[in-house]
Amino acid sequence: MFSSLTDRLSSTLAKLRGNGRLTEKNIKEGLSDIRRALLEADVALSVVKTFIQNIEEKAVGATIIKSIRPGEALVKLVSDELISILGEKDAPLNLKAQPPVSILMSGLQGSGKTTTVAKLALLLKNNEKKKVLVTSADVYRPAAIEQLKTLANQADIEFLPSQTTDNPVDIAQRAIAYAEKHYFDVVFIDTAGRNHIDDELMHELSNISTAIQPTETLLVVDSMAGQDAVNMAKTFNEKLEITGIVLTKTDGDARGGAALSMRMVTGKPIKFVGIGEKIDAIEQFHPKRLASRLLGMGDIVSLVEEAERKVDKKQADAMAAKLKKGKRFDFNDFLSQLQQMKKMGGIQSVMTKLPGMNKMPQAAQSMMDDKNFTRMEAIIHSMTLKERLFPALLNGSRKRRIAMGSGTEVPDVNKLLKQFTQMQKMLKRMKGDKMMKRLKNMKSQLPPELLDQLPDDLK
Repeated sequence: MFSSLTDRLSSTLAKLRGNGRLTEKNIKEGLSDIRRALLEADVALSVVKTFIQNIEEKAVGATIIKSIRPGEALVKLVSDELISILGEKDAPLNLKAQPPVSILMSGLQGSGKTTTVAKLALLLKNNEKKKVLVTSADVYRPAAIEQLKTLANQADIEFLPSQTTDNPVDIAQRAIAYAEKHYFDVVFIDTAGRNHIDDELMHELSNISTAIQPTETLLVVDSMAGQDAVNMAKTFNEKLEITGIVLTKTDGDARGGAALSMRMVTGKPIKFVGIGEKIDAIEQFHPKRLASRLLGMGDIVSLVEEAERKVDKKQADAMAAKLKKGKRFDFNDFLSQLQQMKKMGGIQSVMTKLPGMNKMPQAAQSMMDDKNFTRMEAIIHSMTLKERLFPALLNGSRKRRIAMGSGTEVPDVNKLLKQFTQMQKMLKRMKGDKMMKRLKNMKSQLPPELLDQLPDDLK
């Protein structure tokens, strides 16, 4: 997510941080690099001007230049200004309203609106323990109703059927009435999209909104559309009065211009970001955490939260107890670790949240590929139970059989064995509470405003 912008910002700030003494000249040179990075990331020009101007006014003065650690003070200024642009506070959904909380979903075709309905419904069901209903008021695209029904079944969310012959306003009102009668906490209403904003689309959305008075009106925007996405959001907001924005496809967006421009241009908060195609690939938007990631400082808070939600604690505790007793780490344990990593979104997702990962050599980063992990999994599945327990049995003929069974080559099997051996050595060094100590050491790289969000055992 926003990798090219992260690389540019973090490298520029690393130079400034390394200066024992800051002058007006090198501050302006650094800000000039930041300005170019933001413009190349397709951040709105007005946002870039405000951003640079605000930092320059605070930085070029006795406060920063004469501070004990001027480089760190400047990095803090940039971080604070990023947070200001992204939004000072998190903007969760208003779930405290009288149930059923009604959420109207809007956006153009191709933005991922229907998929986002299912993702948010699943998120509220799992994380907030809400009883959720979804329905589709998109009567112009027959596949839209069927698509939402399929996604709802996949997420085990109740779907209220609708027909292409129904009136969109009637569908929305029927969904609210059904939700009230059957004691649903939240109801999502998907609406029609267009290839562009037109009067017919806005009139229909306005009619639905007037009829049901939704608690939230969310606009779903494709972040990869960059400046076009920002302009579209601004127009939508002027005509519909949205309450928040959901940015989709951020996992494929290396630039990040839409995320950095959206709040200032529209005046509305980003509430969620889509981070992949899977139905659980969505997360609440945290301005402070994204600012930390953009500056190369990672996002340990989100990583810990995700681990707490998705990692099988019993399985993790069982393996920890096994290693503590000095028992051997085998390929069954290795496979378990790969599967736990997949639950957390894969190695790429984890890497983006670790501090300083963008500074790793390119060759090392290329090895941390989810495709490699899938290949490893296939190789382990091709081993016999005895081979998984006793890796020393893997001679030449066994390796050839495993390679053939997994659709790989013998060098791939050898590479896995080497990585397995390295992990064995690492785990020996991580016995006891050493892993927790390392996580605690990472907190020194976090901005102070994020420390309060860490779990108690990491503070």
